[in-house]
Amino acid sequence: MSKKRKAGKRGRKAFSLPLLTVDSVLFTYHEKSLKVLLVQRSSEPETGKWGLPGGIVDIETDKDIESTALRKLVEKTSVEPPFFDQLESIGNQTRDPRGWSVTVVYTALIAHQNCEQHVSTVSDVQWFEIEEALKMKLAFDHRNIVLSARERMRQRALYSILPGYALAEKFTLSELQHLHELLIGKSIQKRSFRRRIEQAELLVDTGEKRQEGGRPAALYRLKNVSMTHRFVRNLEAS
Repeated sequence: MSKKRKAGKRGRKAFSLPLLTVDSVLFTYHEKSLKVLLVQRSSEPETGKWGLPGGIVDIETDKDIESTALRKLVEKTSVEPPFFDQLESIGNQTRDPRGWSVTVVYTALIAHQNCEQHVSTVSDVQWFEIEEALKMKLAFDHRNIVLSARERMRQRALYSILPGYALAEKFTLSELQHLHELLIGKSIQKRSFRRRIEQAELLVDTGEKRQEGGRPAALYRLKNVSMTHRFVRNLEAS
């Protein structure tokens, strides 16, 4: 081994390493509400508190940081989300009582039906309405992380239909609009919303219908291009 490589090894050992973790904010739309997935902690620190699904990076099995996040989500839901996005990285000496820590945060969207069977059978994993979750005393700095993730989704709801990945595979336009309104925090003009969606040609009419408010409503599904399409102007809100 060269002197240079030996010096490099000694240099790395001279530094204390921070705790490296991932946390994911998983959203769904269910019972006309925006919900977030929380996990009740069974070990120290913060035992008994609810927090975001995540965990420590396993350097033996995880090929990268996203693999860690996906692994932890699959463990909790048995489903890999169709949409997955890195939100932010947070690191300091106060967020975790174990010491200096860094967490890489991801946001994800998933249809409630896709993971309902698994989540409903596990006592320490539950969906909470977003406003209820924000009133809870969550573990670590997870409340602030949920707020950041909701803001990211609010922005995406203004210029895309990406939130549609939190709906069932087949959904009505009313459901898609209501989800956008929940995220944006304002009502959207129905005619304007539907015109923008139709002009962008982002949906496929399945030919099926469902009773909605006493009337049959057409069921749609997302086209693959929906994942990347961006409106030229934000959706009009009133």
